[in-house]
Amino acid sequence: MTTGWVEYRLGAFVLETSWETEPGEVLVLFGPSGAGKTTTLRAIAGLARPDRGRIEVGRQLVYESGSGTWVPPHKRRVGYMTQDYHLFPHLTVRDNIGYGLRGRPKAERGDAVGALLESLRLTDLAERRTWELSGGQAQRVALARALAVNPAVLLLDEPFSSLDGELRRTLRGEIRGVLARANIPVIMVTHDREEALALGDTVQVIDEGRTLERGEPLDVLGQPGQGRLARLVGVENVLPMRVAARNPRDGTMECVVRDEADEPAGRFRLEAPISDFEEGEGVTVGLRASDVILATERLVSSSARNQARGTVTGVELRPPGYQVTLDCSGVALQCHITGSSLTEMGIHPGQALWAVFKASSCFLVEDDQG
Repeated sequence: MTTGWVEYRLGAFVLETSWETEPGEVLVLFGPSGAGKTTTLRAIAGLARPDRGRIEVGRQLVYESGSGTWVPPHKRRVGYMTQDYHLFPHLTVRDNIGYGLRGRPKAERGDAVGALLESLRLTDLAERRTWELSGGQAQRVALARALAVNPAVLLLDEPFSSLDGELRRTLRGEIRGVLARANIPVIMVTHDREEALALGDTVQVIDEGRTLERGEPLDVLGQPGQGRLARLVGVENVLPMRVAARNPRDGTMECVVRDEADEPAGRFRLEAPISDFEEGEGVTVGLRASDVILATERLVSSSARNQARGTVTGVELRPPGYQVTLDCSGVALQCHITGSSLTEMGIHPGQALWAVFKASSCFLVEDDQG
């Protein structure tokens, strides 16, 4: 187990966070740049000294402000893989992996390196220099080097940031398998929702030095209940609305967009799962762009409760697809589609389309902006 809490001040920035992760668990620290995620990893590794706190690595106390305990980085049994990898260009793949084992007997070192070369499919590359490797190969070498020292915890800082989108998706499955076999606590930093969902067992959202939420990835990143959190995790449509009608029999309620005139006729409306809000009360509804289907005409036979006509006002590349913006009665609704769908439907600005989505895709967001 690796656990701890820290307070760290750097100018006006203050980090106050805690963590706990078990062997075999991947804890994802999720949040925007400058939130304090990397600083947390550096504190665990001993590369940054907090003002206050307590850190255990593999049940070894490595830092405690109250008692003055401070174990230097090289004695913490921490494997640390940075986003730049920092491989040694003058060494072969084999020697890079074995760099942290230099004090061990030659046979033991050779066995450990050989096992990692095989596990990460690097055996055929063992004698290459790092500048002869592809991005994915270099990433696997860096991971092997971090695992070679048999760490009590593995820290991964934006491990996929230098790879293109397709390679990222290919390697995630490989890396997830390697981490599961290693059976050690893993703490990974990312601001990519897809990575967090693919690799994390637990997600901890950090913003401006504070933990906003912690839990299972789908619970935290799927339908986040706070406005600030919804925006951080990339919910594209966060809509201020008002309850126009309640339909208890169907388990839904009809909502219309709020405006100063408060005239519902002709305004964007949708059905969402019913809640405790009464008719006339204001609500904020979240809807992910990936939950919206586009159609060239209204669907006559569909189980989707929401169909809204709109005009395309923008088409933007958003790997692995495109983000289309529809003006639906004054509401800019964001939708995600694949490149093939964009081509087949001939989607372009000015085109009239229908946005189709289920009531269950809508969720209420606590309005914390006011």
